[in-house]
Amino acid sequence: MAARPPTHPDVSLNLALAVVASSSAPILLLDGNFAVVSASDSFCRTFQLAADKVIGRRIFALGDGEWDIRQLHSLLSATASGVAKVDAYEMDLQPAGKPLRRLVLNAHKLEYGNADQVRLLLTVLDVTQARIAEKLKDDLLREKAILLQEVQHRVANSLQIISSVILQSARRARSEDVRAHLHDAHDRVMSVAEVQKQLATSTLGDVELGPYFKQLCQSLGASMIRDHKKISIEVTADDSAVPADVSISLGLIVTELVINALKHAFPGGRAGKVTVDYHARGPNWTLAVSDNGVGMPADPKATPGLGSSIVEALARQLKGEVHSAPAKPGTTVSIVHRQLGVVEGAEPVGEAV
Repeated sequence: MAARPPTHPDVSLNLALAVVASSSAPILLLDGNFAVVSASDSFCRTFQLAADKVIGRRIFALGDGEWDIRQLHSLLSATASGVAKVDAYEMDLQPAGKPLRRLVLNAHKLEYGNADQVRLLLTVLDVTQARIAEKLKDDLLREKAILLQEVQHRVANSLQIISSVILQSARRARSEDVRAHLHDAHDRVMSVAEVQKQLATSTLGDVELGPYFKQLCQSLGASMIRDHKKISIEVTADDSAVPADVSISLGLIVTELVINALKHAFPGGRAGKVTVDYHARGPNWTLAVSDNGVGMPADPKATPGLGSSIVEALARQLKGEVHSAPAKPGTTVSIVHRQLGVVEGAEPVGEAV
């Protein structure tokens, strides 16, 4: 293919002037001495400068001298010599008697084929309001985080007070049935408190389930296991992360099932282990809590307790199904979520276009 003939400098200059004149962005065309050859109307409006006081003047002399900035000298000199190309460089402009402005500069040397005829195209974007909005957003996020922390402290204190009141009432109760119900209510409050405590220490956004379940089970073990040489809790989980609201429900389920296993699976000082397992494939996931204890009650007509009702309700909320089965030895309770039409190990099938 034949080489293109060089473009005449006048043609290139006229093209550059046309680009500047038609631009809706603040643009300057500078010569080798950094004098303004052409300026877009947007530049003059943005910086409140009259066109006749811009054309022909060096950029450093514009306005009341606020453009005479050391960084700008260096950037334009490096661009004119071909040493550098300025892309998205931020600097401050301080007009006399006016608020500070934050600018983003882009400078490019135009090649005319004539080393003596240097032209620089400089775009100047005022991002002051955008930076103010970003700072306001950051300040609001910090304020939200502080308020959230305060709410979490208040919730934790309230749960402790409620727990203490219930426990005191249980101690004063004369009826064994009333005392048992109050102890169950106390356990429920403590399970919510454990979940709340773990979430309070987690970051905003998605929650990694592996570390979350481990911290939760460590807290449960510390408060409920008397002899850690006999009974232990193990967590096996993949690297799944879920939204905070989903993690709350999963955490409550784990808490209920672990508490139930620790209370009923190892009577009479029996040794054993509780295992919490979570694995997901695409949208399908399984949460299982197993123990190697004495197993499920022999009476099939046994009435489910409050904990079982809570687990059922939370599982329905997550669109999962609860399955209980002997583990030989012990018991396994699984919450299984299966999305219809999705095969494990395969990507979800999208709608036909």
